[in-house]
This record gives sequence, C-alpha cells and structure tokens, in this order.
Amino acid sequence: MSSTLDSLPPALAKIVQRFQRAAEPKRRYEQLIWYAQKLNEFPEADKLPENKVPGCVSQVYITAALDDNKVVFQGDSDSQLTKGLVGLLVEGLKGLTPTEIVQLTPDFIQATGLNVSLTPSRANGFYNIFKTMQKKALECKLDMPN
Repeated sequence: MSSTLDSLPPALAKIVQRFQRAAEPKRRYEQLIWYAQKLNEFPEADKLPENKVPGCVSQVYITAALDDNKVVFQGDSDSQLTKGLVGLLVEGLKGLTPTEIVQLTPDFIQATGLNVSLTPSRANGFYNIFKTMQKKALECKLDMPN
C-alpha cells in the first residue's frame, strides 16, 4: 500500500494517511464532515447542468479553473457526506497541473478505506466525482496556451 502513497501528490497522500489512521467508520465520517465545512461557498450561478456530476444520487457540482497553470476546483453537494468527498478531493488535488490530475489513478480511493465505510452508491459517487474532476482538468488543459 505504501507504493500507492509514494506515487500520490503530497496533499492527497496526507489525506489518505489521515483516513487510514481513522480505524472506525464514525471517525472517517467526522473527517468527511470536516472537509465539507472547509469548502468555499459555491456560487449558485455555477449550479448548471454542465457542472453536475453524473451518476451521483446526491446533487453534486464541480467547477475547475486555471490559476498559474494549476487547476483550482470548487464544488458543492446537497449531502454533507458527499460534500465531504468533494472537499477531500478539492483539497487533495489543490496545486496540481491538469496533466498531474489526469494521470492520477483512482486507487487512492480504496487506500482511504472509505469504500468500506460508504454505501455502494456513495462509493460509486466518490469515483464519479473524481472522474468528473479529471474531465474538468483535461478541459482546462485544452484551454491552456501552448
């Protein structure tokens, strides 16, 4: 499992380790709520169909913009736990370039242990949120000047 951690960006590796230390599901849920509370206010104007994450039971929105060739994500959800998953990913992918984000594999999701604590639909939602963020990062990359 440490090989997975070694290949992760530092911020994401730190988050994975934090969840690995939280042995019981209750602690993991508390951490997710903490990530949900850390998210910036999501603009109502950005709650558009093109920013909606497909395949999520909850309403989840993600936007991405480039700042100095690094992707800056914003996200929101109508569910606190799902919002926590968004917050975890926003924090974990902070400061990365589009290429770094696109090259990430979703293995880290299993490494957090959250897939065991979450319902199958939430675990699937977590994966869909990550894939949407990768797609948005790729769109940012395509908009970059060469």
